[in-house]
Amino acid sequence: MIGLVDGNNFYVSCERVFNRKLLGKPVAVLSNNDGCCVAMSPEFKALGIPRGTPYFQLKHREKTDGLVFLSSNYELYGDLSRRVQEVLRTEVVDVEQYSIDEAFVYPPSWAEKDLLSFGRRLRQKVYRWVGIPCGVGFAPTKTLAKIANHIGKKRPDGVFVMPEDPTPVLADLPAGEVWGVGRRLPAKLRAERIHTALDLRDAPDDVLRSVGGVTLVRTAAELRGVSCNQDRAYDADPDSVSCSRCFGEPVTTRAGIVESVASFTAQAATKLRKHRLLASGCNVYVQVASPGMFESWNDIDSSFVGRTVVFPNPTDATNEMLEAVTPVAEALFVEGCRYRKAGVVFFGLEKAGSARQLDLFTETKPLESSKLYAAIDALNARYGKGTLVSASQGLATVEPSWKMRREHLSRRASTNWSELMTVR
Repeated sequence: MIGLVDGNNFYVSCERVFNRKLLGKPVAVLSNNDGCCVAMSPEFKALGIPRGTPYFQLKHREKTDGLVFLSSNYELYGDLSRRVQEVLRTEVVDVEQYSIDEAFVYPPSWAEKDLLSFGRRLRQKVYRWVGIPCGVGFAPTKTLAKIANHIGKKRPDGVFVMPEDPTPVLADLPAGEVWGVGRRLPAKLRAERIHTALDLRDAPDDVLRSVGGVTLVRTAAELRGVSCNQDRAYDADPDSVSCSRCFGEPVTTRAGIVESVASFTAQAATKLRKHRLLASGCNVYVQVASPGMFESWNDIDSSFVGRTVVFPNPTDATNEMLEAVTPVAEALFVEGCRYRKAGVVFFGLEKAGSARQLDLFTETKPLESSKLYAAIDALNARYGKGTLVSASQGLATVEPSWKMRREHLSRRASTNWSELMTVR
């Protein structure tokens, strides 16, 4: 059996761990640059406000209706997610993290006799040790476990074990709500008279293949109890590593573009080193607020402009990347344009230390560089992201205009020394 542990209203639950005043209040966490509501508490959902509603449309209700809005505190959410995974590992054989708030777990053999009690134990331990309420579902396959979790989160004890014959459960579930079906397929499925998860399970494979390809066939097989989704996609090495952000306000200076690209390059390089990967090159791009600003460029058809950089040798060293990327970022800037976004995408990834063909002119990467960034990453992990940065990323004492706008940011109480909780 496979279990799925999913944090309830995860972003809001993380905020409530360190701010108990938020309990029972309608709380919403906003997207990047405080754009729209992306996570809501049950009290907020009860007001009938759709997910994705822009903040400016609800701002006036902060005082009249007591709505609470918070900026996305990714540092806090990521740290509490890590703590949840660590708690789960103390109880199960293996943990496969699927997203920041979800993880597939493989229970020990002794727990198979009473999965309901084991699920309650998991849920209680996570809540007691971390403070995050969660739902737990068990089933023979991952797709069925997702359905079991969805049911479990609505139960008083938060746990549901899929029965040996899941037919009644699948008969009540619309096909569009099955994990992996997506938004575009339901209409095609209805055309084939496939309305429920049970219809999807029992449909012929040739029909499913014509509608959604081999992926939909595998989904149906999982509904039949045949495990087909064993890829550990979250833990696997990525094919590319990227970092991009929309600016807090439009950037109109070359220095702003260079600093932002340097910052995103450094963050992406940290991800590379975390996976022990080297990058062969990088795509650097910017987005202009209005395509009409490109009046002097006759060959520009869209607001996105990018350049490709190939590194002399595969690398994970930030300084080597910045040396290659900075001139490109400078060249992308056009006077008079208002830029709203920038980003980098590393490609041609390979494992650090793996054997590769060299030529007579290839310089091997010095060992001191690896030691340097291992130390920098360790210091930033211990004392907070941005403790040590490259000078090209800008001065830490000056808040750049391109930084993501987070006017309602809560304390990063578990990752920032200056924002630790105080006891009175």
